[in-house]
Amino acid sequence: MQYSPYLILIPLFPLLGFLINSSLVLRKLSGKGFFGTALPSIVACTMPLLSFLVSVFCFYNLATNHDISALNQPNLLDWMVLQNFNLSFGLTVDHLSGIMILIVTGVGFLIHLYSTGYMKGDEGYIKYFCYLNLFLFFMLLLVMGDSLALLFVGWEGVGLCSYLLIGFWFTDKAKAKAGKKAFIVNRVGDFGFMIGMFLIVSTFTAALSGTTGGTHNFLSFEFIRSNSALLAPSVAIITLALFFGATGKSAQIPLYVWLPDAMAGPTPVSALIHAATMVTAGIYMIARLSFLFVMAPATMNTIAIIGLLTAFFAALVGVTQNDIKKVLAYSTVSQLGYMFLGLGVGAFSAAIFHVMTHAFFKACLFLGAGSVIHSLHHEQDMRNMGGLMKKMPKTAITFLICTLAISGIPPLAGFFSKDEILFLTYAYAPSRSFFWLGLLTAGITAFYMMRAFTLTFMGQTRYAHPEKIHESPKRMTIPLMILAGLAIVGGWVGIPGHHILEHWLEFLGQKTPHHIDGSVLQEFHLMGISVAWAALCAFTSYTLYKKNPDFDIQIRRRFANLYDFIQNKFKVDEAYQNVIVTPIRLFSDWICYRFFDRQVIDGALVNGAGFVSQFAGRIASLFQSGVISHYVFYFAVGLAVVVYVFIS
Repeated sequence: MQYSPYLILIPLFPLLGFLINSSLVLRKLSGKGFFGTALPSIVACTMPLLSFLVSVFCFYNLATNHDISALNQPNLLDWMVLQNFNLSFGLTVDHLSGIMILIVTGVGFLIHLYSTGYMKGDEGYIKYFCYLNLFLFFMLLLVMGDSLALLFVGWEGVGLCSYLLIGFWFTDKAKAKAGKKAFIVNRVGDFGFMIGMFLIVSTFTAALSGTTGGTHNFLSFEFIRSNSALLAPSVAIITLALFFGATGKSAQIPLYVWLPDAMAGPTPVSALIHAATMVTAGIYMIARLSFLFVMAPATMNTIAIIGLLTAFFAALVGVTQNDIKKVLAYSTVSQLGYMFLGLGVGAFSAAIFHVMTHAFFKACLFLGAGSVIHSLHHEQDMRNMGGLMKKMPKTAITFLICTLAISGIPPLAGFFSKDEILFLTYAYAPSRSFFWLGLLTAGITAFYMMRAFTLTFMGQTRYAHPEKIHESPKRMTIPLMILAGLAIVGGWVGIPGHHILEHWLEFLGQKTPHHIDGSVLQEFHLMGISVAWAALCAFTSYTLYKKNPDFDIQIRRRFANLYDFIQNKFKVDEAYQNVIVTPIRLFSDWICYRFFDRQVIDGALVNGAGFVSQFAGRIASLFQSGVISHYVFYFAVGLAVVVYVFIS
C-alpha cells in the first residue's frame, strides 16, 4: 500500500457541496436569481466533477505503478477502543474500489448536470442538489472505507438519502409512502448486516481473548482477510447474515419490493440511486469480502439461486408494465439478479464488470425516460406515447443504443458483461439449469426492453398534444450521448481472450470450471446461442408492437387472470400486506396500544398509582381530626404495637 493524503478529497468535495447549498436553503433562496438557481447548480455539479478528477488520478496511479496494490489514508478518526478491540476509520482505493469511485463520481456528475435541466423551476431545487451531493458523499464512504464499519456508515447514509430523494415530493402521499417503504425495507436488511458484523467481532474476540497482542480493528478488511481462518466455525451464519443485508440494499428476493415503488422520486434520482450506485452496494460488499464468502459454499449457492430467481421473476413482471419507469425499475431488479448470480457461482470479476456496464446503459435509459417524461409533461404511460423518434431523435437514438446494450447485442457493453456471467454460470454453477434459466431470462429482457422502445418511440403518436412534444435541452441530451457512448465502448475491456478487467480484478479470485475446459471457442459457441436468442426476442417484440401497439390488450383478453397476476407483481405486495404488515399493525394496535399502553401503562400504572395515592390520602385524612385526645390514643396504640413487636 501507498499512503495518499489526497484520498479524503474524493468524498470531501460532495460534502462541501452539500454544506454550501444547505446554507442557501436556510436562507430560503431557492429559485431566486443567481443565488437561487445558478450558484446551486454550479456548486452541485462542480463538486462531483472535482471528485471524478481526483478519482481518475488515483486510478492512473494504480494502473501505471504495478508495485502498488492500493492507495490508503489510514486512521482518519478513532471511534472507540474497548479492551483488545479498537475501531478507527480510514480510506483505501484498490483495484475494486478504484472502479467504483470512477462510476460513482463520473456517472454522478452527468446526472447532476442532467438534473439542472430536469428540475428547473422546482420549488425544492436547491434542496434536491443538497440531497444529491450528500448521497454521493455517503456512497463514496461506502466504497472507500477500509473497514466493514465505515462501509456500514456509508451504507446507512445512502439509505437515509434514498428516503429523502424518493419521497422528495412528499406533499404527494403516494410518493411519501414510497419513501417510507424504501427506508423500512432497507432497515430490515440492515438488521442482518449488523448481525453479521456483531458475529465477526464476537468470534474474533473469543478467538483472541487469551492473546496479548494489543488492540485490533476486527472489522478492518485487511484484518478479516488475514485472520479469516478464525471465522471458519461461524462463517456460514456470518455470510448469510451479510447477504441478507445485501438483499435489502440491492433489491433481491425477498426484499426487492421497495425498488419499483422508488420510481416515485425524480427520474434523475432513479438513474443515480437505482441504476449506478446504491443498489450495487450489496454486490460491492460481497465482492469486497469474496475471500470470506468462498469459505461458505452453501451461502454461495444460496446467493446464486436467489439471484437467478430474482432475475427471472422481475423480467416476467417487466413484460407486463406500462409505466416506462416501472419497466426500467423491474429491469434493474432483474439485472441485479444477474450480478448476484455471478457472485454466487464465484465469478466475482464478471459481476463487477456487469455493475460497470449496467451503470452506463441503465443510467442512460432512466435519463432517456426522464427526457420523454419532461417533454410529455410528466406522462409516463407508454400506451399514451409513440412516434417520438421524429420529435426527439437524440433521446430516441441514445435510448435505442442502450436498449440493445441491455439486450446483449454485440458489440455493445451489455453483450460482453451479460454473456460473461452466463458463460461462467455454465462453467461454475452446480447445475446446467442455472445457465438455461439465465439464458431464458436474457431473452425476456430483450423482449420487454424492445417493447418499451417501440411503444415509446415508434409508430404513430398517441399523445394527446403532439404539437407540444420537443427535444430536451443540451444539458439533458449531452449526458445521454456520453452515457450512450460508454454503453457502446464500455464493454471492450472484457473482450474474450483479452479480458483487461479480469486481470485488473484477479485478486478477487475465480473458481475452477466444472463443466467446460475453459476454451475461448466454447465460450464463443455459448455466446452465439445467447446473441441469437436475444436478437430473436428483440426482433419479435419490435415486429409485434410496431404493427399493433395494442397487442397487450389481446393477450390480456385471452389470459386475463394470468396476465393480471403477473402485472400485479405476483401479488407479493398483497401477500406481505396480509401476512406481515396487517398482523403487525393489529398486534401494535390491540396488544401494544389498546392493552399495554392504555390499560396497563396508562390505566394500571399511571392512573392506578394516582388512584392509590388519592385513596391512601383520603384514608389518612380520616385520622386528621384535629382533636388532641384522638392523637394521644393513636400514639398509645402505636407504642403498644412497637413494644409488643420487640417483646415477642
